[in-house]
Amino acid sequence: MAPGSLPADGASINGSLRPADFRPLPLLGNPHLQTILGRFWPQRRESFPSVHSLVEVPDGDALAVVVSTPAQWRCGDRTAVMVHGLCGCHGSPYMSRIAGKLFDRDVRVVRVNLRGCGSGVGLARRPYHSGQSDDIRCVLRWLAARGPASPVTLIGFSLGGNIVLKMAGEDGPSPTGGVDRVAAVSAPIDLDACSRLIEHPSNRLYENYFVRQLVQQVREMEQFFPELPPTTFPRRLRLRTFDDLFTAPRSGFRDAADYYSRSSAAPLIPSIAVPALLVSSRDDPFISPAPYDVLPRRSHIKLWLTDRGGHLGFLGRTGRLFDMRWMDQSILSWSVGQCAIAL
Repeated sequence: MAPGSLPADGASINGSLRPADFRPLPLLGNPHLQTILGRFWPQRRESFPSVHSLVEVPDGDALAVVVSTPAQWRCGDRTAVMVHGLCGCHGSPYMSRIAGKLFDRDVRVVRVNLRGCGSGVGLARRPYHSGQSDDIRCVLRWLAARGPASPVTLIGFSLGGNIVLKMAGEDGPSPTGGVDRVAAVSAPIDLDACSRLIEHPSNRLYENYFVRQLVQQVREMEQFFPELPPTTFPRRLRLRTFDDLFTAPRSGFRDAADYYSRSSAAPLIPSIAVPALLVSSRDDPFISPAPYDVLPRRSHIKLWLTDRGGHLGFLGRTGRLFDMRWMDQSILSWSVGQCAIAL
């Protein structure tokens, strides 16, 4: 059994899914196909009602959150708070798709736009980054003030997964705002290891995409806040260099190495006290599996490290007709099912 794998007994959620159950669809075993098709495969258009609100954070910036409340939902029913990944927003395909599926199951869904993202463009002078757990606490407290006693599933994808795991580990036995379970998919829990992995020549397409998007976000911020000092980037820009020149100094870190060290969730995961589900794949192009392999085992922390699946892909059989989104079914089962773990 590979380190970090779960034995067959106790590995399922309500007897529905298990990590060993994931098998890529025929001809989709390649991690790049999983990653790219997982992003662009057609899905239904968002049709559920949503309300956009603002949540102020202590430094004067604001976060845009998108709340979707089913007609049957009542105060005290479950809420899912979702956090997107790098260069994402509330409307990212995985965010919209899973929000709709949770909404169909009468779960209130709150999609958080990290600083300057989605409908929050122009509302933040500081950039978002992988360690901003305090921002998510602000959202959870804002929610609790408007609907106390509602249990919360906190769900993060990619960079957002690192944030929610970091927050849950920092909170330990005193979770914020009703959080009683956490899920993270394809989370870069060791930022330095993932930064080195994405610099590999085979991942140049992904790195170039992220760098272009990030630079565009910086230019948008400069347009909204012309008083901010402009940042000059080299022509051949790498993601680590971007973090050295912009993310780190604008966020209070010495440099990229300091940012990666202080913001990685891996050291804090053993301190998570609520049930947690971590889903990632060994063939993810830019999420290193090595930090997952050395995580201490905890009975309430389920690690599903599949052999294949790419990054936020996991296109495979789910046992449901016409549904190949294994990742979605895993999150749905964890979010709305019973976590048989004594706290």
